[in-house]
Amino acid sequence: MHPISAEEIARYVEDHIPQFHQRRLESLSRLQLRRVLKRKNPYLFKAKHITVAGDLVKGILDAHLSSQEETLFGGFLEGLAVFVCQKAFGGRKSSAEGVDLEFERDGVWYLVSIKSGPNWGNSGQIKKMVQNFRKAKQILRRNAPARNVIAVNGCCYGTESAEDKGDYLKKCGQSFWSFISGDENLYTAMIEPLGCRAKERNEAFQREYAKVINRFTEQFIREFCRDDKSIDWEKLVRFVSGREQTSDAQNGALNAP
Repeated sequence: MHPISAEEIARYVEDHIPQFHQRRLESLSRLQLRRVLKRKNPYLFKAKHITVAGDLVKGILDAHLSSQEETLFGGFLEGLAVFVCQKAFGGRKSSAEGVDLEFERDGVWYLVSIKSGPNWGNSGQIKKMVQNFRKAKQILRRNAPARNVIAVNGCCYGTESAEDKGDYLKKCGQSFWSFISGDENLYTAMIEPLGCRAKERNEAFQREYAKVINRFTEQFIREFCRDDKSIDWEKLVRFVSGREQTSDAQNGALNAP
């Protein structure tokens, strides 16, 4: 084992975190109000008695961005985990379907599927992960029949009281980062570098975010409010869920070049 230093973590973060912030900005600039509206539940907003167009727009945009940022940052954390394990145990990015990391530790070969947090999937998604683990194990054991192979679902944050799931181990938070690095304290030591220039980068994001809120609010009032500027909920529901909207979308797809 070769313990990874705080300096190596800081350098990796400094080199790669700008990509996360840049993708946030690019994603924000590509958003279209109608596409975001289509993915949200208008009944929920009505039930919450939202009457201000700007509040509704902010609500749907924040929900959309939160989900998207979780995905983007999950990709960053996966890369960081592979980097940490590569330094500590010679780990490598796996080529097996659904497996993100492979490495050997204490005579055991580990196959790791990395997720952001512990509550990442439904029963079907977990079943698919287990199938991927079994397939990867079969391939490995053809080449090295005597090799002891263990599958691990590694989660970058959270906790898991019962790690042994039968077909695989589930390691979360401190347990996961210690497992791939050999350092019990890495999970806290890596938090400080993540804040490098975060204020500056977030200010740039907030400037663009304000522009999108203003633009979307203006468009929403124009397209989904009555003459007196009150929200036309029936029109909004028809847009999101009406059959004619589905037909228009299908026709557009058929006629697309």
